[in-house]
Amino acid sequence: MTDHNPEIERPEERVPRRVIGTPPPGAAQSLLGEEEAHHEVKVPGVKPQDPRTAKKGERIAALCFTITFLAGIAFIASYVIFQVGDIDSTWASNLALGASLTIALLGLAVGMVVWARMVLPKYNMVQERHPMASDPQVREEVGTTFMKGADESGFVKHKLLRRTLLAAAAPLGLAPLVLLKDLGPLPETKLRHTVWNPNQHGGKKLRLMVEGTGQPIRATDFNTPGGLLSVVPEGYEHDLTVLAKATVILINLRPEEIKSGTNKNWTHNGIVAYSKICTHVGCPAALYEQNTHHILCPCHQSTFDATDGAKVIFGPAARPLPQLPIDVDAEGYLIATGDFPVPVGPSFWERGDAEAEYREQGKQT
Repeated sequence: MTDHNPEIERPEERVPRRVIGTPPPGAAQSLLGEEEAHHEVKVPGVKPQDPRTAKKGERIAALCFTITFLAGIAFIASYVIFQVGDIDSTWASNLALGASLTIALLGLAVGMVVWARMVLPKYNMVQERHPMASDPQVREEVGTTFMKGADESGFVKHKLLRRTLLAAAAPLGLAPLVLLKDLGPLPETKLRHTVWNPNQHGGKKLRLMVEGTGQPIRATDFNTPGGLLSVVPEGYEHDLTVLAKATVILINLRPEEIKSGTNKNWTHNGIVAYSKICTHVGCPAALYEQNTHHILCPCHQSTFDATDGAKVIFGPAARPLPQLPIDVDAEGYLIATGDFPVPVGPSFWERGDAEAEYREQGKQT
């Protein structure tokens, strides 16, 4: 009798380490089976790639995948480093993000093409027509062909190619998650108010500054009926984020021309202020017809009556341009005494429940 020690591991029973991306080890120790593991199988219509060409292709493809990996890291870094706030910073951010993402995708595409042309074997295949329903034998053949193709692709054999491809794909997989940040956070109630609200400045009422020149305007300097000025809040002349909501147009009307739709308590000597942001899709409504007192949005021809609370008289806009309450300070400069009574811009931006409340307050005033 011979003593048998179960703790002694036999070399032939050792299971090889599994490679990422390959099927788990089974009874056979290779994708081709035991009888085909130690010699090259010649398949009709398949011409193996020259080893030198395959090696060269592996290096080129690996270089491309490495470039993709670095470009993917650069894309994520650019998103964090280049913050937007003005035109120059936005330009730099778009350039960095676009260039890095282009290089990443181009490197991945070139690497895959080189892999297919220089590493994979050449095929001369003839497609035969078969019934739509495959029998079990055909399905078995397809499975066998797939396993052979996996081995012929070199994914297991060429370690450098496999590892660099996986490394290149990792940052690109994270890129969509990074871009999701641009979808939020939700605006909540931020679109309901603008910087014209004195409560945001400790009760200070902001002056109306002429857009472009940044100079305050006296009511006596704007006393010609039919005139129009585009104005912005004092201290925010170059803040594009603020101006996207707070830009205003001033129109000088004769007091007898002002109708009931306009809150006369929010005007000064016939000067009325309306939001410049069209309530349709947010275009600048800055065209004005002096004879008809119509404010026109050039994007989709929404037309508003400046004498009647800027109500809609034509076009797709659904609601009037909000009116800004104005007055003059001790030096005669035009100032905003409060915020818009309703949210500015398109209705889908943010209307909220505050609209009815503000309207009611306007009527009481």
